[in-house]
Amino acid sequence: MFDNLNNEANRCLLCKRARCVQKCPIDTPIPEIIKLIREDRLQEAGEIMFDNNPLSALCAVVCPHENQCKGNCIKGIKGEPIDFYKMEEIISNEYLNNLEFEPIEQNKDRIAIVGSGPAGMAIAVILARRGYKVTMFEANEKIGGVLRYGIPEFRLPKDILDKFHDLLINLGVKIRPNTLIGPVITIDKLFDDGYKAIFIGTGVWNPKTLNIKGESLGNAHYAIDYLKSPSVYSLGEKVVVIGAGNTAMDSARTAKRNGAKDVSIIYRRDFDSMTATKHEIEEAKDEGVNFELFKTPVEIVDEGLIYKETKIIIDDQGNERLIELENTEGLFKCDSVIIAISQTPKNNITVNNKGFKTIGAGLLAVGETGETSRNGVFASGDVVTGAKTVVEAVAHAKEVAESIDQYCSENK
Repeated sequence: MFDNLNNEANRCLLCKRARCVQKCPIDTPIPEIIKLIREDRLQEAGEIMFDNNPLSALCAVVCPHENQCKGNCIKGIKGEPIDFYKMEEIISNEYLNNLEFEPIEQNKDRIAIVGSGPAGMAIAVILARRGYKVTMFEANEKIGGVLRYGIPEFRLPKDILDKFHDLLINLGVKIRPNTLIGPVITIDKLFDDGYKAIFIGTGVWNPKTLNIKGESLGNAHYAIDYLKSPSVYSLGEKVVVIGAGNTAMDSARTAKRNGAKDVSIIYRRDFDSMTATKHEIEEAKDEGVNFELFKTPVEIVDEGLIYKETKIIIDDQGNERLIELENTEGLFKCDSVIIAISQTPKNNITVNNKGFKTIGAGLLAVGETGETSRNGVFASGDVVTGAKTVVEAVAHAKEVAESIDQYCSENK
């Protein structure tokens, strides 16, 4: 394992203006880390990555590397790019396995973290290490948010999240599972109980609907619900997934693993327009998932999905436009339909607590450093930006942690 690390590290050019770093949302100092790997200073490399990104062990697995470090490596122009993310995964996991913090005196303010997804976990680590009394509230039974309940085990082993649970406990973070903040424990109640600042990182857990007839039928399901506990669903042998992002690919591959013999992804455009990474698309193909392109859903019925064929045209101004073709309606027979076209936030907090401004489909409105419209309440992650990558959530969370620290310092 470590021999392969050195072999891969020795291929790197250690660019001074490294494009891999420029395209990393959290500015991982890749050449510096690779230099340490060459010198067998792996503990140091792990420490730098953890300090820069507390979730480096997770990001190494789930980041869209083809758009970031790997996809922008100069070695990839004429040959094979450096697989930095593989080095990051090995070193970060080894570092995490051996990481034990010295007892930290919790002598600073009390902070509430609402939601234990990527943003919440990152902020909890950062603030706990600075001596804040951190309590994390999670609506589900285990921490991880979308990492645990939205990404399948075959893509992200959940034992990594269990390590983070133990790490947070070791840092003195108090975790309250199965606790929904909003209707019973309100924001005002948290302040009354002595929390100086509150962070909201509740993600996006309401599925976005197609707004077509038949979405309430018994054979229709939403991907965000299905991925949470796929084993409880009886989908039948033939399944259709509507969508073209990584969640659609995850749903299709999960359905195959759970007994569906024939799984198809229906999408209204072409492969180049898909938001899923090329790697995820190829993995789905390799596992036998079919792709039905240029079809748009019209109605879900007992027998399956009614669709129309589509076509991309270029208008007189040179703009690309998608049109539905007349007289092309057809029935795609299937036992179940999974809808995977993004998510929106739940409104447990904004409906039950006054003073929050929202934008778009219920996203929390925040300032540049995460301040919401309520004094002392901060937010980041998908509940602010909509569904984004894990590393983007962590990068913004780091900035918000600084903002919370500054707010507490200025409001003694």
